[in-house]
Amino acid sequence: MSAPKFTTLGCRLNAYETEAMKQLSAQAGLDNAVIVNTCAVTAEAVRKARQEIRRLRRENPTARLIVTGCAAQTEPETFAAMAEVDAVIGNTEKMRPETWKSMAADFIGETESVQVDDIMSVTETAGHLIDGFGTRSRAYVQVQNGCDHRCTFCIIPYGRGNSRSVPAGVVVDQIKRLVDRGYNEVVLTGVDLTSWGADLPAAPKLGDLVMRILRLVPDLPRLRISSIDSIEVDENLMQAIATEPRLMPHLHLSLQHGDDLILKRMKRRHLRDDAIRFAEEARRLRPEMTFGADIIAGFPTETEAHFENSLKLVDDCHLTWLHVFPYSRREGTPAAKIPSQVNGKIIKDRAARLRAAGDRRVARHLAEQVGRSHRILMESPQMGRTEQFTEVHFDTPQPEGQIVTTTITGTSGNVLTA
Repeated sequence: MSAPKFTTLGCRLNAYETEAMKQLSAQAGLDNAVIVNTCAVTAEAVRKARQEIRRLRRENPTARLIVTGCAAQTEPETFAAMAEVDAVIGNTEKMRPETWKSMAADFIGETESVQVDDIMSVTETAGHLIDGFGTRSRAYVQVQNGCDHRCTFCIIPYGRGNSRSVPAGVVVDQIKRLVDRGYNEVVLTGVDLTSWGADLPAAPKLGDLVMRILRLVPDLPRLRISSIDSIEVDENLMQAIATEPRLMPHLHLSLQHGDDLILKRMKRRHLRDDAIRFAEEARRLRPEMTFGADIIAGFPTETEAHFENSLKLVDDCHLTWLHVFPYSRREGTPAAKIPSQVNGKIIKDRAARLRAAGDRRVARHLAEQVGRSHRILMESPQMGRTEQFTEVHFDTPQPEGQIVTTTITGTSGNVLTA
């Protein structure tokens, strides 16, 4: 009997769910299977999923090949039509124990080769299935899934469904168990994290959850939050930024663009000045705050002047860690129907210019850290990260999983040295 092999494509939430599927498939007794957890964020992501499936079939000719994840949810027929694929299961089905039991060899009954239900009918998230995952030092905890917004470039709501939240008590209990197991940092994850709580009684906000975790889990050294929508940030989250040193001074912002007209065409809910105001206020409350950001280059109708506003936003918001996405036309989204699509070569050039601007900000940030003392969470004996999520390499081994305090001695490429 051989344990199933898993391949994860895409986001941190997918990686979290893969860990849950490993447990569910093991409990079901599934063997000689390959499971591909796909991403649908761009057309390129779907292409890579198909490519990976073909490669895995060549390497595992006798295994049962199962495709799941966002691309399987949004395009089940695409994967069901592939000769290499034996079964397609949706994002809801992959979190159900009975799905994996039906895939096991000793199951008696009929198993449908395509199990993909209407994701929009799902009202609960499966964040309670596992107590986080990650390295020996950092654990990720899913607190939210789905999205209620309909940005014109995005297919994800159709892969993840509407927003639903894990209750605060369940989250706190998970984190307590993780701390008891020796984790020194917990990262809260979700698809639209700042919408957490809207579907719960009394509609609490993300800031309420953060304050509750820090109050009820006093032994947790570091709490980090993943990508947020700055326009949804509540007063309690700003209060936590200002007063809670255990909340890490690093925020990844879902900005997408720096021009008001393009933001409106994207159906975003913020304007350029909103993003700048938020970044200024967060840095005023926490001067050491660093920002990452998602920015799309080459959205339909984007002119050079529109793009320049995105380029200037890197400095205006003091963005350090950029995730630059060359716009990818995604069938099924309103943006795909806009007639004025930007030329591919122009998109590639603009993405490169954005990345270069990001590299300059990284170099500036790194130079500012030399000579400063930092508390560093060790991810391996010779690599750790500062509270601002900056990578640090050590000449001498350090205790893995522990927080060490040291002075930064220099830089090497995009990392600090100590």
